[in-house]
Order: sequence, then C-alpha cells, then structure tokens
Amino acid sequence: MSGTIRSFFAFDIEDQTIIRRISKAQSMVANTGADLKLVKPQNIHLTVRFLGDIQPPMVDVIYEEMKQISFTPFQIEIEGLGAFPKPNYPRVVWAGITKGANELKDVFEQLEPRLRGLGFKPDNKGFSPHLTIARVRTERNKAKLAELIRELEDYEFGTIKADCLRLKKSDLTPRGPIYTNLREVCGKTE
Repeated sequence: MSGTIRSFFAFDIEDQTIIRRISKAQSMVANTGADLKLVKPQNIHLTVRFLGDIQPPMVDVIYEEMKQISFTPFQIEIEGLGAFPKPNYPRVVWAGITKGANELKDVFEQLEPRLRGLGFKPDNKGFSPHLTIARVRTERNKAKLAELIRELEDYEFGTIKADCLRLKKSDLTPRGPIYTNLREVCGKTE
C-alpha cells in the first residue's frame, strides 16, 4: 500500500433479498426522471464513521482501537426512504434504520473518543444511521422525487444482522468507488 488510504467504518449489507429490495426502490427513484447517481447495489453499506485519508501505517493502529469496541451482534431493520438535508430538498436519498439505531449509535460513541485519541477531528455532523442509495446531481424533477420519497416513507426493506464492523478502503474510480475490507471486528455472542 502506497500513498494515502481513503477509509471509513461500516457494517455491510450482505443479504441478497434486501439488496434486491433496495435495487427496486432505486428503480422507482430513477423513474421519477430526477438526475441521480445511484449507489451500486454491491456498494451499499451502513457507514458508521468516515475517516478520510489515512497513512498506511495507521491501519494497524486504528485496528488496535477497533478491537476495544464491545458489541453483541444485533438486528438492523431497514425501513422507509428519506433525504438529506430534507425531503423537499433532496441531495442524498437514503433508506432509514429503525430497529438497531441505538446499537449503531453505541458503536459510533465507542469509536469517537478512540479516534480523537489518534488525532482525528470529531465528526461534527454527529451520527444519523442510514443507507445512502442515491445522490441528487441537479434540480431536474426534484419535486417528483420529493413526492416519491414521501410516498415511500414506510417502505420495508427487511432486517439484517450486524455482526462485524469493518474498516474499509475506498478507491475512487471513474466507474464509481471500489471498496476493500482492511480489518474487521466481530461482535461477541453471549
């Protein structure tokens, strides 16, 4: 590994049924005619904390801190569509997290002081559990998109088991990002 590594922490979505439901929602969103960049189904994940660019030796240092995080594998229920900054002005379209949000916040809150101890700046946005499914590029058909988001606010995607937190590398390419798992820590079953 040479140069810096663009990195983040995430739980992966590996259940193919849920990925198919997300793809279906993405098709509905795309059919509004809005100018979107859809997240490839294989790239959909639940980001816990974006780190940005790190030096390669930091991977093992961060991993040592990751190993101090304590959690039991838990269920995450994915339900409803929404948008940042708000549904009437969508810039990012997301699938929401209902059950499991508190457990995700707990993992984030355990990570945050450890990362600050390594020199990372605090995450000023805080933590809002979600799955990004599309990014809005322009104003085209934004009203139609906002209407669909409101219609799908209760859309059920299903439930996954969050068992392994992963430190991931993101290589940006013209065809979209390529994610690679660098390290993982799995929850301890009781």
